[in-house]
Amino acid sequence: MENYTEQLDAKGYIDVAIDPRLDLVDEINRLKREKNAVILAHYYQEPEIQDIADYIGDSLGLSQQAAKTDADVIVFAGVHFMAETAKILSPGKKVLLPDLKAGCSLSDSCPPHLFAKFKEQYPDHLVITYVNCTAGLKALSDIVCTSSNAVQIVESLPKDQKIIFGPDKNLGDYVKRKTGRDLVLWNGACMVHEIFSQDKIYSLRRQYPAAKFIAHPECEEHILKEADYIGSTTGLLNYSTKSDADTFIVATESGIIHQMQKANPRKTFIPAPPNNACACNDCPHMKLNTLEKLYNCMKYELPEVDVPLDIIDRARKPIERMLEISERLGL
Repeated sequence: MENYTEQLDAKGYIDVAIDPRLDLVDEINRLKREKNAVILAHYYQEPEIQDIADYIGDSLGLSQQAAKTDADVIVFAGVHFMAETAKILSPGKKVLLPDLKAGCSLSDSCPPHLFAKFKEQYPDHLVITYVNCTAGLKALSDIVCTSSNAVQIVESLPKDQKIIFGPDKNLGDYVKRKTGRDLVLWNGACMVHEIFSQDKIYSLRRQYPAAKFIAHPECEEHILKEADYIGSTTGLLNYSTKSDADTFIVATESGIIHQMQKANPRKTFIPAPPNNACACNDCPHMKLNTLEKLYNCMKYELPEVDVPLDIIDRARKPIERMLEISERLGL
C-alpha cells in the first residue's frame, strides 16, 4: 500500500494500471458487495458514474443519504466538501473520494480563517452557510443550507434575526430577494454558474421560442431575471419532468442533463452556453472523477477523506440543524 500512497500524494488519486479486459461496472458492483460500500453521486458527475451509483442527488439529498446509510464504506463521486460532509455525518465510516483534487471554486473562495475575521465584525448575527464549503467553514456556522432549502431556512427564523450568509453571494442575493431579509453576504461565487453568456442565451431563446429557460440560483441576477423557473438541481429536474414544455434551456452544470434526458426521453434539453468557446458549461472539478478512478478507489480504499474530530463535533451541529428544519418543513 505504501507505493500506492506515494502515487496518491503525487496525483491525488490511485494511478494503477487496470487490466483492459475487466468489465469495470461488474467489478465495481462486486467491490460494493464485498466491502458493504455505497456510491453516492452528484448530478454533475459523468453519466457512466451516475448510472452505477446507488444514489444520485443534489447536496441536500446526498447529505440525507450520508446521514442514514448503514454501509461501512461511503464512496463519494462528487467533490471534496461533499465527502467531508459525509464524514461529518458518519464519522465511524470510511469515506472515499476517487480524486482528492476534485475541489470547488466556491469552497475555495471562502477560507475559514478569513471568514472567522469577517464573522467577528457582526457578533450579533447568526451564520448560515451554503453546504458548498469546507468542513472548517461549517464549523463556524450556526446553520448549513442547500440551494433547495435556503429560502425556507431563512424564512423559518424570526424576522428580526440578523444573518450572515456565505459563501455564495449569488445564492445569498437570490435569498434576499425572495425573503425580503437584509442578509450580510460573503463575496464568493461558483465559476460554473458565473460564466453563462446572456447574449448566447438570448440567441438560443430566439432559436427555440417555445423553450423554457430554467436556472440554478447560484447564477448571477441578470441570468435569473430571464428564467422561467429557478431551482436546485433536483428542482430543475422535477420541473422539467412535470412541465408540459418539450424543450428546455438549462443554466447549471451540464451533468444534470443526463438525468433529465433519462426521465424525459422525448424532450429536448439544451445546456445554456458559457461566455467562452465551449458549447456547454462543465465543472472541471466534478469531471476529475472517472470510472477508472472510482474502481481503483474502491479496490485500494484510497484516497480516504478524513476530518479532525474537533471540526466534526462543531460542523455536525449546523448540518443536523439543517436536516431537522428540512424534515420539519417536509423538504
